[in-house]
Amino acid sequence: MRTRFAPSPTGKLHLGHAYAAFVAHDLARKHSGQFLLRHEDIDTTRVREEFYGGIESDLHWLDLSWDEPPLRQSDRLDAYASALEKLRNLGTVYPCFCTRREILAGTQSILSAPHGPDGPLYPGTCRTLTADERDAKIAAGVPHCWRLDAAAASEFAPHLKFTDLRLGEHPVNPQRLGDVVLARKDIGTAYHLAVVVDDAFQKITHVTRGEDLFESTHVHRLLQALLGFPEPVYLHHPLILDENGVRLAKRNESMAVEHFRENGTSPESLFSQFPDPISG
Repeated sequence: MRTRFAPSPTGKLHLGHAYAAFVAHDLARKHSGQFLLRHEDIDTTRVREEFYGGIESDLHWLDLSWDEPPLRQSDRLDAYASALEKLRNLGTVYPCFCTRREILAGTQSILSAPHGPDGPLYPGTCRTLTADERDAKIAAGVPHCWRLDAAAASEFAPHLKFTDLRLGEHPVNPQRLGDVVLARKDIGTAYHLAVVVDDAFQKITHVTRGEDLFESTHVHRLLQALLGFPEPVYLHHPLILDENGVRLAKRNESMAVEHFRENGTSPESLFSQFPDPISG
């Protein structure tokens, strides 16, 4: 068994991060497995060097040790580019030249615009461009991202499923999140592609993460199938919420692990507050 904790070094760890790390670490240790640390640092505009050390210091204080040197996504851009090229060769991605304003206008103008769990989905404006139109825009230097063609991709990988230790077995709906961005205009990759490539590279057998990412697993299983990667087992655990029932964010300074460290709280007292990741 191999699990991982994958924070972004864009702020301090909070109590929700501590719980996520604890779940992954505890699952691995209970099965004599390995626990890995990955810094998801592809969004370089928000990353700050001191947060790498802060994350690792907090994990050491929590007595959560990792078994291999931490991986940095910023060192693996070539791997993401290679995966994107494979998807291009399959015809399962397309360049999107739309601005955010154009996307918003497009979804508002279509009364029957497709919706996902978080609101309107990308309406597919650039999906209908011809190959010549796409090539001309790229040659002219028009900024573009790369989107998953969910409908085309589903033809390559029908009848997929994923298994969650808490929520059971689920059939994959390839179009649950629509044509998501796999490579941003500015950094050449994006979360959905990078996390799938890295989980396969690090041989992660059990992906543990918050239940807010449950819907993303539909996309990730599809990408795993397209790229020929193994299928991991999932555990989407409950979230740690603030006093208003809202998911914690890095701006919640009072919930930062550093705050508890400085105020004499023990790791054991923090762990005692955490819900069971299976039963909730």
